[in-house]
Amino acid sequence: MQEWDSLDYEHLKRYSLFGGITREAFEAIKPLIHLETFKPGDEVMREGTVNDRVHFICSGSVEVLKHMDGKPAMDRRITIMETGDTFGEMELIDVQPCAATVRARELTHTLTLSHHDLYKVAKADLKTYTLLIMNLARELSRRIRTMDGMIAGERPSSQVRQTD
Repeated sequence: MQEWDSLDYEHLKRYSLFGGITREAFEAIKPLIHLETFKPGDEVMREGTVNDRVHFICSGSVEVLKHMDGKPAMDRRITIMETGDTFGEMELIDVQPCAATVRARELTHTLTLSHHDLYKVAKADLKTYTLLIMNLARELSRRIRTMDGMIAGERPSSQVRQTD
């Protein structure tokens, strides 16, 4: 992991993870954010293992895979995530093993914030911590709504086209 000095607040504030966070708060947590790079095929997280960080995709894309019938040899793609998406938040919130495997589809750069660093944010700036957690909760809620729709037979909103 490496720190990334060129974090751009104006660019990142447009994404849900950083919504509502002031420039001052962003500058305060910036030293806690790290850049990770993954080559195509690299596993970022493996289902059933411990994860202690949330990832925010800066560039590239990943696929999310779930074991079918509990067998790793029978992975099923759940979704593809791209620039601006976050993953790993479930494990930060419920402190359980990874619910799925996440694998890079191309050269992918993620910004990460560890559980330990999130705790530092909570101790230093409770308002920023609360915003980050609420942003993660909103993202999880959106995903649950999408999954509910898929279970009910609806197409994900990105695939729904409006007609005149």
